[in-house]
This record gives sequence, C-alpha cells and structure tokens, in this order.
Amino acid sequence: MTISNIFLSCGFAAILSISACSKKTAINTETPVTAETPAAYSITEGFESGTKGGYAIDSLQLTTGKWTLSDALIGNLAADVKNGAKSIRLRTGYIGMNFDISGLSTLYIKHAKYGTDANSVWQLLISTDGGKTYTQLGTDINETNTTLVTDSFKVTATAKVRFQIKKVGTTRINIDDITFKGTGDPGIIVGEPDTSPADTTNTNTPTAGRGTPVAGTDAPPAAGDNSNLLLGNPSNALASVTVAENYLIDMHYYTESYSMTKGRPNWVSWHLDATNFTGAVKRKDDFASYSDLPTGWYQAQSNSYSGSGFDRGHNCPSGDRTSSSDANSATFLMTNMIPQAPNNNQKTWESFESYIRTQVLSGNEAYIIMGSYGTGGIGSASTSVVTSLNNGKINVPANVWKVVVIMPAGDSDISRVSASTRVIAINTPNVNSVNADWKQYLVTVRDIEAQTGYNLLSSLPQSVQDAVEKVKSTVQ
Repeated sequence: MTISNIFLSCGFAAILSISACSKKTAINTETPVTAETPAAYSITEGFESGTKGGYAIDSLQLTTGKWTLSDALIGNLAADVKNGAKSIRLRTGYIGMNFDISGLSTLYIKHAKYGTDANSVWQLLISTDGGKTYTQLGTDINETNTTLVTDSFKVTATAKVRFQIKKVGTTRINIDDITFKGTGDPGIIVGEPDTSPADTTNTNTPTAGRGTPVAGTDAPPAAGDNSNLLLGNPSNALASVTVAENYLIDMHYYTESYSMTKGRPNWVSWHLDATNFTGAVKRKDDFASYSDLPTGWYQAQSNSYSGSGFDRGHNCPSGDRTSSSDANSATFLMTNMIPQAPNNNQKTWESFESYIRTQVLSGNEAYIIMGSYGTGGIGSASTSVVTSLNNGKINVPANVWKVVVIMPAGDSDISRVSASTRVIAINTPNVNSVNADWKQYLVTVRDIEAQTGYNLLSSLPQSVQDAVEKVKSTVQ
C-alpha cells in the first residue's frame, strides 16, 4: 500500500492515495449534467495501443495523444509490472505529454519497480506553458514497490497543463494507467491512434481554392533570424513565370520551389521553434487548391489524389504549424502536397516529424528543408509503380528527403552554425513497403545534393558546409 503524503509546490498539491484506476480508456460522466455543473471526465492512458521496443528517444501517437519516450520503451515482458499486456519501462530518461489537458483536478499514476531491479527515484513535473518550462511537483518519489500502486496528485492549476515523469538513476521502473480526472472539456480527443488520417480521405467534390495566406504575427520573418530561407535557396528559385519549373512561392509560414509541369513542390523550407507548434489550434484538414498560381497553370484540387492509393503528403507538416488557424490552414494548400505512399507518410515521416519537434522542445530550434525527386512510387492501391496522377498532371516522386539543422535556441543563427552543429538528413523511397524506422534512411546532405543538383545550406560559409554536409548523423 502507498504511504499517504502531501506535496506542495508552486501552488499545486500532490496527494498520495491508494485509489484504483480502470484500464479502459473512456470519458465517463460522474455527476449529473446541469446548466451550472460541467460534466466530469475520467480519461486513462494505458499504453496498450503503442509499440516501442528500444530506449532511443521517439514520439508515439497513443490513445490520448502524442507522448515522447526518452530512454523508455513500452514493455510487455514477464518482468514488466503491468495492468494488461503493456506498460512503460523507464530507465534514465522521461516520458512526457506533447499535448495539454484542461479542467484537470486529479492525476493518478500506477507504478512499480521493473523485475528485480533495485529501489530508485522518480519525479513528476508539470508545465502550464505548453511544455516550454517544467516545475517539479513535490519531492522525489522513492520507488520501492514490486506490484503496481497508485498515487493521486491534486491539481489546482486553472491553466491547461501537461506532465513529464522523469527518472533518476539507472535502475528501471514501470509506469502504467495514467488517469486524468476533471470537469468540462478536456480539450483532447480520446480514441485509437489515427491510422487513416484525413490525407487519405478525399471527397469527390473539390473544396474552394485559397490564395496566399495572410502573414500573421506568428509567421516567420521575411528575412534574418528565423526566416524560412535563412540557410539558403537550394535551387535559386525565382518568383517569375519564366522559371515555371523552379517557381518561388512565399507562403509566409513556409517558402517553396514549385514545378508547373509536376503539379507539386520541388522543395519546401521553413523554420521551427516551440512557439510554432505548442498552440491550441487543432488540425484544420481544410485541403484546398492554391488559387494564386500564375494564370493558365494547372491547380491541384483537394480531391486530385482521390482513389490513387497515395496520401496528400505534407511537406511542411500540419503539426509544425499550430500557432494559429491561418498557420495551420497554410499547410493544407495543395501546393504543399506530394503524392506520398501511405506508410511512408503516416509511419516513417510522421515519426521523424515528431522526433524533430521533440528536439525543439528540448531547448532547440531547427531549420528544415523537405523535398522530393524522381518519378514513380508505389502506393497502397497496387504493387505497380505509378508515375503520375490526374491524367499526368501530378508527378509521383520516387524519393522523399529532408535536411534538418538543429541548434540551441538563440540569436545570430548563421554565425552560430559550426562544424559541430547537428545536421540530420534522410532520403526514403516513396513506396508503401518502406521501413517505419526513419533512422534506416540516414544519409549525408551531399548525398541528397548529388541526387537533386541542389546547393543546400548555401548561405553558410563554405568551410562549414564542407564539414556538416559530409557527415551522416548518428541517432541512438
């Protein structure tokens, strides 16, 4: 049994108890609903829907939302103490929510030692600013239990909150059944992980087109630090109809080179910091043609990929732009899309995108360039290579690539990129049989340049380019 104790920290109280939790994920009404009384909710994350067999940091879509597991995995061995088939096995690292919850009054956590490991210590941390900063709730918690026990933590914050569970020392613990109880709208959607996103749900009727997004205060600046093209214009794209295959489009929230004959972008470039994706805006799913293309140019419609077996694959992801409705809607313009094999889009690339956001949440910022090249991919409709969609108007690329420059958040970014700056480059085949582990496709920047003919990171001093572009990143 858990020894009762009371923690007080930063206006929050954590009260240990022996309350039991249900394994079922659901929202239950616990009090009668009246005009004056908001409905109560009880939501449990049991980790049953996730799969992660290694300790390397990664983000997973679970029933409650995205979670980051750092030096942690989802265990299903006999030595894993669990309620059901799975629980978190946490070593020296943390597990954390990448989403916020509203109206929370009490948090319940089940926990125990893993197998025969020695006693250890863990901490509960809370954030009220979307994961930018965390404060420890109470004192360290000593893990001495060989069977699951339940601790309950009283939450008095009125703001939206998210949590991390941080491990101290190298012995392992199991975490299971994290239950959120509160009143009103929790602000999250509870259900099975989305294995068929709206990218593949094309309607037969196209939606109305949209022009260039309005540049809100949350858009990257036009020049200087944090601008979309700070590290260079890879193909020297120009905003002129005379270069129809390398046409520069400034969408404010990202910048791209567009090909008229391919009906898709060559590459898309953008800056990413925590303010870009810790907002409360939900995915808009408002796919639309881009009506500001030059007169006479083909415009891919919201339904142009319908029935093709290919996703409308974002270049600049929706998840990188949740600071405002305008920012998120900008990512759903069809000029930001490529025909992408569903497993490539939903598994390999989604995992990589989540990983990058995790790195940014750890106090970094990133400059990102994504592109595609070649002709011919294999989607979900058949095992044959498909070269184009919509009567030849949209090219299906053979490969999809990305280059990410990651550095500590700060100013004077060009001058801070050095030979030791971390640069991650991947290049994946656009096929549905692609491996879900993006780390299998690590390459050098020079490898991508050799395939595309682009001069990536061209704004950096040549000596820095020579250093960072020849190194294949190592990711544990």
